Amino acid sequence: MPCTTRVGREGLHVFPEIFQGFFSGLVAYAVCMLVQEFRTEVVPTAERWDLWQDVTSRTHVPNLLRSDDEDDFRATLRLLPLGEAQISLLAFPHLEIVRTQRAIRRFDPEAYQIQCLLEGECGAAQSGREAAVHAGDLVLVDTSLPYEARHIPSPGPVSSVVVTLPRAMLPLPPRAVRRLLAAPVPLSHGMGGVLYRWLTDVAARADEFTEADVPTLASVTTDLLASVLGRCLEAEDTLAPESRRRALHTRIRDFIDQHLTDPSLSPALVAAAHGISVRYLHQLFAEEGETPAAWIRHRRLERCRRDLADPRLQNRSIQSVAARWGFPDPATFSRAFRRAYGMTPRDYRHHT
Repeated sequence: MPCTTRVGREGLHVFPEIFQGFFSGLVAYAVCMLVQEFRTEVVPTAERWDLWQDVTSRTHVPNLLRSDDEDDFRATLRLLPLGEAQISLLAFPHLEIVRTQRAIRRFDPEAYQIQCLLEGECGAAQSGREAAVHAGDLVLVDTSLPYEARHIPSPGPVSSVVVTLPRAMLPLPPRAVRRLLAAPVPLSHGMGGVLYRWLTDVAARADEFTEADVPTLASVTTDLLASVLGRCLEAEDTLAPESRRRALHTRIRDFIDQHLTDPSLSPALVAAAHGISVRYLHQLFAEEGETPAAWIRHRRLERCRRDLADPRLQNRSIQSVAARWGFPDPATFSRAFRRAYGMTPRDYRHHT
């Protein structure tokens, strides 16, 4: 049944009434997909600001909002529910947010909201701390405490990915996490870079997921957040062993994707880069029925297949495509490609 969601004390709740009455016919989304998409431009200019306030108070939490663009507030929201958590991609002009004690009493999901800022600037304040947040930074707030935020376009709309999850889902001590409230966390390298790419990719591909993907999406998102925040707290050892293992596996996969063009990429090199033994690396991949070498070969073949199907690369020889992605021997590449996709690279290019 068509519906939207929000986080509550017992997790995500369904509110089909959001899209009834005043909202009827204003929101376009697919019934069979998890993602829900919304834009203010589906209503007359004078109604956009009120609509945005109402929808965000239901999909996130009720706050006091103000904007320099209230006369014509053009904004979009894409929501991906993940069981007890949710990921949302938002784009909007200037916006100021104040969460008051009154708003907390009205509704408090007892959750963390973690914002990954993609475009624009943000000033955030909570628990006696104030910080300037820039594109590429992450900032965390607690819905049970008052906070303020001021988003400034620069120069285009503000764009951000927001993860909302109950505090109990984050495997870090709440007292320790409180030290990170309204503190900018750069996501430019290491596990921060992995998290940034994960969140932006999930938000961009939200319409591709189904209910079967929810447990994996929620688990990986939570583990990556815990790893990044745990490092900030110098408390990664507080993570559960399973969370550390999954976060390490994700980091390794990202490392492999970043080094596919290196012909010397091997399980031994991957293990050394992460300070683990080759044997432990094999154990990590064995949990998913794979081997490190097979995964490297799979990812390289996928990149080759993508390039062979790209009309802009038609003038690039098959051999150069293979060499670019770590297959220096044409015969080896041709055999591997045919085993994986049932046809030769030349036939694949011809038929796409």
